[in-house]
Amino acid sequence: MGDPDDAVLFVGVSLVLGIASRHLLRGTRVPYTVALLVLGVALGSLEYGTQHGLGKLGSGIRIWANINPDLLLAVFLPALLFESSFSMEIHQIKRCMAQMVLLAGPGVIISTFLLGTAVKLTFPYNWSWKTSLLLGGLLSATDPVAVVALLKELGASNKLSTIIEGESLMNDGTAIVVYQLFYRMVLGRTFDAGSIIKFLSQVSLGAVALGLAFGIVSVLWLGFIFNDTIIEIALTLAVSYIAFFTAQDSLEVSGVLTVMTLGMFYAAFAKTAFKGDSQQSLHHFWEMVAYIANTLIFILSGVVIADGVLQNNVHFERHGTSWGFLVLLYVFVQISRVVVVGVLYPLLRHFGYGLDLKEAAILVWSGLRGAVALSLALSVKRTSDAVQPYLKPEVGTMFVFFTGGIVFLTLILNGSTTQFLLHILGLDKLSATKLRILKYTRYEMLNKALEAFGELRDDEELGPADWVTVKKYITCLHDLGDEPEHPHDVSDKDDRMHTMNLRDIRVRLLNGVQAAYWGMLEEGRINQATANILMRSVDEAMDLVSRQPLCDWKGLQSSVQFPNYYRFLQMSKLPRKLITYFTVERLESGCYMCAAFLRAHRIARRQLHDFLGDSEVARIVIDESNAEGEEARKFLEDVRITFPQVLRVLKTRQVTYSVLTHLSGYIQNLQKTGLLEEKEMVHLDDALQTDLKKLKRNPPLVKMPRVSELLNNHPLVGALPAVSRDLLLSNTKETVRGHGTNLYREGSRPTGIWLVSIGVVKWTSQRLSSRHSLDPILSHGNTLGLYEVLIGKPYICDMITDSVVHCFFIEAEKIEQLRQSDPSIEVFLWQESALVIARLLLPQIFEKMAMHEIRVLIAERSTMNIYIKGEDIELEQNYIGILLEGFLKTKNQNLITPPGVLLPSNTDLNLFGLESSAMNHIDYCYTAPSYQVEARARIIFFEIGRVWETQPDLQRTVSLLAQTHEPPRTLSKEHSGLLSWPESFRKSRGPHNVSFAEMRNQPGSLSARALQLSMYGSMINDMHSGQGQRRQRHRMQATNQKHSSSYPRVPSRPSNARPLLSVQSEGSNMKRMAAPKEAGEAPAPATSAGQRRRKAMEANNFSDDESAGEEVIVRVDSPSMLSFRQPSK
Repeated sequence: MGDPDDAVLFVGVSLVLGIASRHLLRGTRVPYTVALLVLGVALGSLEYGTQHGLGKLGSGIRIWANINPDLLLAVFLPALLFESSFSMEIHQIKRCMAQMVLLAGPGVIISTFLLGTAVKLTFPYNWSWKTSLLLGGLLSATDPVAVVALLKELGASNKLSTIIEGESLMNDGTAIVVYQLFYRMVLGRTFDAGSIIKFLSQVSLGAVALGLAFGIVSVLWLGFIFNDTIIEIALTLAVSYIAFFTAQDSLEVSGVLTVMTLGMFYAAFAKTAFKGDSQQSLHHFWEMVAYIANTLIFILSGVVIADGVLQNNVHFERHGTSWGFLVLLYVFVQISRVVVVGVLYPLLRHFGYGLDLKEAAILVWSGLRGAVALSLALSVKRTSDAVQPYLKPEVGTMFVFFTGGIVFLTLILNGSTTQFLLHILGLDKLSATKLRILKYTRYEMLNKALEAFGELRDDEELGPADWVTVKKYITCLHDLGDEPEHPHDVSDKDDRMHTMNLRDIRVRLLNGVQAAYWGMLEEGRINQATANILMRSVDEAMDLVSRQPLCDWKGLQSSVQFPNYYRFLQMSKLPRKLITYFTVERLESGCYMCAAFLRAHRIARRQLHDFLGDSEVARIVIDESNAEGEEARKFLEDVRITFPQVLRVLKTRQVTYSVLTHLSGYIQNLQKTGLLEEKEMVHLDDALQTDLKKLKRNPPLVKMPRVSELLNNHPLVGALPAVSRDLLLSNTKETVRGHGTNLYREGSRPTGIWLVSIGVVKWTSQRLSSRHSLDPILSHGNTLGLYEVLIGKPYICDMITDSVVHCFFIEAEKIEQLRQSDPSIEVFLWQESALVIARLLLPQIFEKMAMHEIRVLIAERSTMNIYIKGEDIELEQNYIGILLEGFLKTKNQNLITPPGVLLPSNTDLNLFGLESSAMNHIDYCYTAPSYQVEARARIIFFEIGRVWETQPDLQRTVSLLAQTHEPPRTLSKEHSGLLSWPESFRKSRGPHNVSFAEMRNQPGSLSARALQLSMYGSMINDMHSGQGQRRQRHRMQATNQKHSSSYPRVPSRPSNARPLLSVQSEGSNMKRMAAPKEAGEAPAPATSAGQRRRKAMEANNFSDDESAGEEVIVRVDSPSMLSFRQPSK
């Protein structure tokens, strides 16, 4: 035995031989692993077949040749397995998993029994069935590394490469498990059928579970590592070896299947954890590890083969027929492979991407054997050489001889002729579509070259270049025609080419979308989990491009929309805050995905248009891309309306990450240019990395408004007296419902009411379906189910969330207690219920109005009366009525039940969106000259007729709007007219209307308070006392002023109160402004939210001298809920 240092010399020489082989064979399509095996055989022959050997190199060869085969597997196999499985595409793995399992499971068993039977029946060595099956099992382990590398170089289909490589990974594991079974049987252990099934299940399934466990733990650990490429790479290397050791030695399960599962888990969940330089470094590192391992293992295999033959040359001289049986065994191996693929072909064709006959032929020919089989044979030889009664030494020698011979023959014959077979079958050819694209790209390259010629024409130092010589060296652009041909210029009759072009361009656009996702991941626009989902959606869409238009959005819908289990969360007893947290997290994830989806498609469309121009095919695909984004745009618009703070927080995170990474790049560029020394750069960059780490671990969170603020700002709750309000506040149940959730169903028993705080709700009804509502939505500030609770009848419609909705539920019993507590509260509750009922029964009229406009209508142009039995009711032409409770009859003795719409006779039904022919099918709209009360009835009347008449000359001359400019209408549909005066209401009031100004001056006017809250939110709470003080101080001037009863005065602050401090609205934009110099000065009471924000921005521009007053912080969070809050000192 030589010096142990000689083993290092062998490694160095092997790497040099590997480098030379790879360098010399590049471009020849001959796998370099074939050359390595031949070189290994040559080295082994020189060492073992010559008298003098190779000196110190030979000593190193002998050290490696005598290595423990288990150690050989433990050193090389984890790295090779992890690199191979980690480099595979997870989507391809999932699609081809069934085919890989078939080949690696039943395929290995079939191959084992076929080869074992053939050896037992034809070989003259009198081996037992167990020994023959042992040889068949170890020869079933395939190692097609040469074929896979060749397939990737030639651009063969990804599915074929995935099937072959995936089968090899699983095949190694299952073959080793089968080998271990028969190895134990050969050594004297007995197994019955149940024990065999139990052993195979434990070894294989246990390995998969162990691989998943190591994957989960290491990926979680990886999440805590920030921008440290060395640690990230070292972790992947360490976990692969530790997992293999734990499986093989500690738990006695398959180490191969464990590492394979670990690598696939990383491919599925950890690829996006490596970004930018880290990803490139990891890729190059594992490529280098795999290259070194393959180089050493193939040269060592050649050495072992030579050792096995030459060390036992006396045996082979005595049994010369062994060489013939080796050739026969090679034939048996190929036949068994044909049988395996042939038997499983119907299933292989059915599952995954399918398999045609040409691909099946490559699958048969790719059944190479490699280091795994050879290591197992060496393990048998090692056992046979030891003292034991089961295996004779000759058996181990023959195992190494036959296995080494099969490895050599399959690699030399199959590996070196695979390219020829691919060429014969036409699997290495490019499609006509790709050839046209390549030709078109060459013309584009020529244009870019000409542009470069123009930009590089003169050099300030060296002068001009010899452009003729430059052109001669660019041979790839020679022999181009004069006129470029667009790849999509094909005959209109050639439908097949048109279909192929469409498929090709869809794939190219999706590739661009996926590349954009990677770019956004590096920019910090999306996180790792979001990137995984986005990448998966593109992979799934690529499978369908030949059969349907772009459909990558379908893969995201389930991740954007709220899943069904969120409904069970709402009904669970989990804390509300926890459920709200999960809901907001889901909403954030959906916004990330939608924004990234739209941006990636926009980038890909622009790139595609720049490359191909205005071709018809490109235009079709671009239109498909635009159509794909409609739902994403709608989702973001819904969130922008209901939860704008979510979008603002996400953008804040993105901008913060972008600024910090930009600064880091700037510092590093300063160091590269020499303006900063490395120590200075490291000092500054460390501070930036600390900030980035802080951003990653503690990002800005979405802050939901406090429950008390939301409830007090709701018109129903906030308008109530303090005692009644406290009763409701203590009995409300907060909930956040996802899109598409039923709050209640039509016909169900009314159990309570729903206060909509944030979000949009959509109503549907079988009874009211003939109304054809144009926009059946109810937004924040509405009270749902109140009418049904008051009247005690089932719900008259379905209420379904049309966005994420933050709402509160109050039980019916509490509402009944509130109703009986005070008659004025009962009247107020009926008025609140009429708001929703009016929109449900007459959507053509009331859907065009914002909710506060309907409140104005009820306050100024409506009356609510109670009638007793026997009274007659006549309606004037300008009025309509809604029966809220009780029963009426017409002269035709038709019984009218609530809720019902009462119209005067001879009414133009078209004004109400009704037709005469439709009235017979509507059971809640009635026209009659008079109505008779059958039972105590409550009816609310609206003066609505003049809306469609000629505009009256009278305008409101006394109004708060005369003192201030009219607030502009908002663009949002749900908020349209939120602070604007409805044109249809600028009429003189009817004689029957109670002045709302009078109501406001009455103590405890609930409707006025509700209208104020609907318009101004919680500003009313903080400004109430001050405005009263201001009115008291200027009582004489105020007595001569009259204000619109529709837009009641907003109270001002007291003179000794602190200035207005913060406005809470739908975001977190912080503005600073100076407080008014006079402590008692307050803004105009009817100033709109937009005017207040403009004033705040103007105040922000004041100089420090001008803003000598106390600093005021204005934080804008929700235009529908504004509140002023004093900042803490």
